[in-house]
Amino acid sequence: MRGRETPLADRLAALREAVGVAEGRLEVPEVGAARQLLAKAGAREALGDATVVALAGATGSGKSTLFNALSGAEVSTPGVRRPTTGVAHASVWGEHGADRLLDWLEVPRRHRVDDGDPALDGLVLLDLPDHDSVRLENRLEVDRLVQLVDVLVWVLDPQKYADDAVHTRYLAPLAGHAGVLLVVLNQVDRLDEAAVVACLADLRRLLDEEGLAGTPVLPTAARTGLGLPELRAELARRVGARKAATDRLTADARAAAGALAAHCAPGLGRDRGPGRAARDELTGALADAAGVPAVVAAVERSARRNGTAHTGWPLLRWTRKLRADPLSRLHLGDERSRTSLPEAGAVQLAGMDAALRRARDDAGRGLPPAWRDELRRTTEDVGERLPDRLDRAVAGTDLGPDRTPLWQRAVGGLQWLLALVALAGALWLIGLVALGLLQLDDVVPLPRVQGIPLPTVLLVLGLLAGLLLAVLSRPLVAAGARRRARTARRRLTARVAEVADEEVLAPVAEVRAEHDRYCAAVGRAAS
Repeated sequence: MRGRETPLADRLAALREAVGVAEGRLEVPEVGAARQLLAKAGAREALGDATVVALAGATGSGKSTLFNALSGAEVSTPGVRRPTTGVAHASVWGEHGADRLLDWLEVPRRHRVDDGDPALDGLVLLDLPDHDSVRLENRLEVDRLVQLVDVLVWVLDPQKYADDAVHTRYLAPLAGHAGVLLVVLNQVDRLDEAAVVACLADLRRLLDEEGLAGTPVLPTAARTGLGLPELRAELARRVGARKAATDRLTADARAAAGALAAHCAPGLGRDRGPGRAARDELTGALADAAGVPAVVAAVERSARRNGTAHTGWPLLRWTRKLRADPLSRLHLGDERSRTSLPEAGAVQLAGMDAALRRARDDAGRGLPPAWRDELRRTTEDVGERLPDRLDRAVAGTDLGPDRTPLWQRAVGGLQWLLALVALAGALWLIGLVALGLLQLDDVVPLPRVQGIPLPTVLLVLGLLAGLLLAVLSRPLVAAGARRRARTARRRLTARVAEVADEEVLAPVAEVRAEHDRYCAAVGRAAS
C-alpha cells in the first residue's frame, strides 16, 4: 500500500531547510543546484497554472513538423540544413497568463492558437532548438529550457531512437521524472508494420533499463497525422489535470534531495561524536598545553614553603622572604590578564594537535567527505584561539583554600612557646654570666634539674624540641602540599575540560547535529 504523497509545499520547505543548513558548511555543487531549484519553484508557482510542454529532439527527427501539426499552422519552419530550429517557438492555447510565463522562460516567438479545442486550454507548447545542434548556443538553450518546462516530450526517429547522446545526456538522468516525460517515436510512416513494432519494443526496452518504465511511448507520423489524436489526447489529459507544474517541481525536488542525500551518512543519529578515550586524551593534551603541570608543581612548592615556615623555628621565618612564592610568580587569579606561564612547547602543541585530530576523526566517523571537511575547518578555527582561551581559564581557576591549616597554626604556636622557653633559658644564662662578672653569682640561687642548671635545661629543651617538632612536621606538610596540589590539578583539569567542551566538543557536536538535521530534511524532501 502506498503512503500519502508529501505535499509540494512541505517538500520544498524541507529542501529549503536542508539548503539552509548546508549553506556555508558544504562546498558541493548539489547545494547550488538545490538553491536554483528553490528559486525556480518560487517563480513558477507565481506564474499561474498553465502547462508548459516542450518538444525536444535531434536534427531531422521531425520535431518542428510535429509542432506545426499540433499548432495547426506553420509556426516553426522546418529546414533541411543544420541547424534547423535555432530558437524556441511557442504556441499558446487560451488565456492563462502565458505572456508572463513566456517572459520568464525567455521565449520571444509566440503564436496564439484558436482551434476551438477547450481540452487544450492552458497549454503552452514549445519547439526547442535541436539538442545536437552544431551551435553551442542552441545546445545551451535546450539545456536551460529542459530544466524549466513542466512536461518534456522527446521526439525520436527510427534511425536515431537509440542514439547514446540523447539517452545518456537527457533521458537516463530523468529517471525520476517519468511522470512528466513523454517519448514520441516519429516518422513511423517510413517503416513497415513489423519494423514499427520492433522499433517500439526496442525503445521500450531501453527506457525500462534507464528507469523510465512509467514513461509512455507514442508512435506518430507528423506528415500523415498518424498518432496525432493520441498525442493531443495525452497533452489534453495533462493540461486538464492542472498539476503538470506541480508534478515537475515534485520530481525536481525529489531529484535534488536525492543528490543532496549523497552527503548523508547511513544510520542517522548514531556515532554522535568523540568517545570517552578521545575526550580524556583531548583534556589531557589541552591541560599540558595550558601549563597545568607547571601550576600544580608551583602549588605544591608554595604549600611546602608556607607549611615549612609555619611549623619551623619562628626566629628563622623571615628567611622565606628571600625567595619569592612560586605560585605568586605565575600571576594567577585574574582571567582578564595573561599568566606568566611559559608558552606551550613543540611537544605540547604537537600533542594538542594530535588530540584535536583524534576528536575530529571520532566525530567524523561514518560522515561523508563534505561533512568531514566541515569538521576539519571547525577544528582549525578552534585551534587558533585555544591557547589564549586556555591561559585565561587557568588564570581564573580557583586553586583551593589558601588558608593555613589549623594543625599548622597549633604547631606554629607551640614553636613560639618553645622559642620563648629557649629564649628565657638563654637570657637567664646571660644574666648568670653578668652576675659572675660582678662576683654576685652566689647571691642568686641557681635551680637545678638532675644536677643540670635550669637555664641550660630550658635553652636546650626549647631548641631540641623545636627542631624535633619541625622535623616531625615535614612529612605532614609534604602530605598536605600534595593534597592541595591534587585539588588544584582536579580543578584545573575540570576547567580545561570545560574549555574543551565549549571550544572543541560543542562545535564538533554541532556539526554532527547539523548533519542529522540536514539529512532529516533531505529525507522529508525525498519522501
